[in-house]
Amino acid sequence: MKKAEAETAVWALTNGAANLGARLVSVLPRARLLVSKSSDYQGQAERFGKLAVALNNNFNRFSGHVFIMAAGIVVRHIAGLLKHKAKDPAVVVMDETGRWAISLVSGHLGGANRLARKVAMAVGAQAVITTATDCLDLPAIDSLAAGCGLKIANPAAIKNVSMALIKGLDPLLYDPENWLGPEVKGFKKINSFNRQDEGRQPTVVVSDTLISGGKQHLILHPPSLAVGLGCRKNSSLDELRRTLFQVLDKYSLARQSISCLATSEIKRPEKSIHQLADLLGVKLIFYSNAELETVADLVRGSDLVEKHVGVKSVCEAAAILAAGKGRLVVPKQKTSRVTVAVARKTFT
Repeated sequence: MKKAEAETAVWALTNGAANLGARLVSVLPRARLLVSKSSDYQGQAERFGKLAVALNNNFNRFSGHVFIMAAGIVVRHIAGLLKHKAKDPAVVVMDETGRWAISLVSGHLGGANRLARKVAMAVGAQAVITTATDCLDLPAIDSLAAGCGLKIANPAAIKNVSMALIKGLDPLLYDPENWLGPEVKGFKKINSFNRQDEGRQPTVVVSDTLISGGKQHLILHPPSLAVGLGCRKNSSLDELRRTLFQVLDKYSLARQSISCLATSEIKRPEKSIHQLADLLGVKLIFYSNAELETVADLVRGSDLVEKHVGVKSVCEAAAILAAGKGRLVVPKQKTSRVTVAVARKTFT
């Protein structure tokens, strides 16, 4: 379901709760106040009838929810809506007097711990965080990954890594480009990773390649790949998507590591390219011919492409530029209507 324009829904049943909710909405970016129709609250807010119906319609439209009501009410109403901690939105519960902000669901991946601290600071409340790693002042690898823009390939492995941290077992960390930072408390950094060699010791692996981690090794995909695209006029979204995914699978590259799509300015009218960027949730970059020419010495040119577009290379040049003049890891792959190239971002 498409996300709502607001990121956070603030729910209130009573006048007092609505007044506190209005304070939160005034300081939280892109927040929306939803108040029960049974309340006499006179301020600006959206009204809902039955809470159960409103939640069924809106629970997954928001990235976070703040409920200003009894925790028991919230638990009973959201229990049937929860799917998986990697997918559920953040849920925070506050009392009407504004004393407590309790992180209830999706503390790490959903960001409920961050949201609880944010709303607590806004109104002078006490944030209540119960996740084990936070209580022990240990890094929560799922929160750390999210904060660094990394995508989790196998969420089932989070538990084993977290338990190793809690027990003081120093799980291993393979992160050659330091996406998580040069020092990560509680982890032992390693310079290479071989799934068979590491045995049963929990390991966090940061890589843009396809790796089977199972439940023991947590695989994190960084936003390190820039995809260059070329296509014939009126190519369909399915043609672009199918070709791109086939290329990534062929070269064992993770879809979650795509940071952007890039192409020639002449392709801006092609709706399917915009649709593909929306589907992947990544930015779309258009380059002028002059910009594409700046990396002409790094790509294979084509007289046919130059005849139609005005430059000898589109997809390879665009990929390299979008990767900060990074290394081309997938040279131009073509079908009758679509061309794809992939470059890996440079690191300094």
